Amino acid sequence: MKAMLGVSALGAVMVAATAPAMALEVREQATIKAPIEQVWKQIAPFCAIADWHPAVEGCTLRKTGGTQERDLALKGGGAIQERLMAVSAAKHRLRYTLLSGPLPVKNYSSTIRLSAVDARTTRITWSSSFEASGAPDAEARKTIAGIYTSGFEGLRKRLDSPQ
Repeated sequence: MKAMLGVSALGAVMVAATAPAMALEVREQATIKAPIEQVWKQIAPFCAIADWHPAVEGCTLRKTGGTQERDLALKGGGAIQERLMAVSAAKHRLRYTLLSGPLPVKNYSSTIRLSAVDARTTRITWSSSFEASGAPDAEARKTIAGIYTSGFEGLRKRLDSPQ
């Protein structure tokens, strides 16, 4: 009986050790005081992030096998490479994945989605799923959430209209 319990416990440990890491998720939202089409014009062009995100110094767009990829030069040094997975003007949605960079994540997939609150206000939702890599889960989440919230601030500075 003891031998059977030992084998069962060993089997459970082996299954747990080979199970894939659980995906982490981050979802941040903000309201921008600008019409949805005006905000979409800032979000939709894949390299336009260099115009509004305070951490991005420049962006180079390239096509690889029919897909758009961008190389982001970060302020203070460093670079990130990302691939556009889907864009829908009708749904005001853009999806992309991280190819490489200094972020403490892997298997990163992200979506930016806009929705009209009213004719002059847009809600932006930036969400992602990923695995932590080289940092604890909480630190990876905090890093990604910080990227999103600083991006919202950049968009606000660029677009918010006085009421």
